Amino acid sequence: MDLLGALQNGSENFDLLISDVNMPQLNGLDLARSIKSDDRHKNKPIIVLTTESSNDMKMLGKEIGVTGWMVKPFSDDKLVKSIKMVLGV
Repeated sequence: MDLLGALQNGSENFDLLISDVNMPQLNGLDLARSIKSDDRHKNKPIIVLTTESSNDMKMLGKEIGVTGWMVKPFSDDKLVKSIKMVLGV
């Protein structure tokens, strides 16, 4: 079962979702849009890891409700810091 289907039918849940933008079947922004349209997940954080650095793409992510945007390559420390900041730990 795919992630989106599992989230929609309630068999999976998450505290933080980390996704790439460029994926083969469903891009990360479309995934985020679908997840954020579900009231159960609309306030949950999503961090996007991507090579996409254009302001237009970042603004689209923000409009969808993406919490964080990290451009590859990035350091492990930066990812851990972002996760802690988003989760408030």
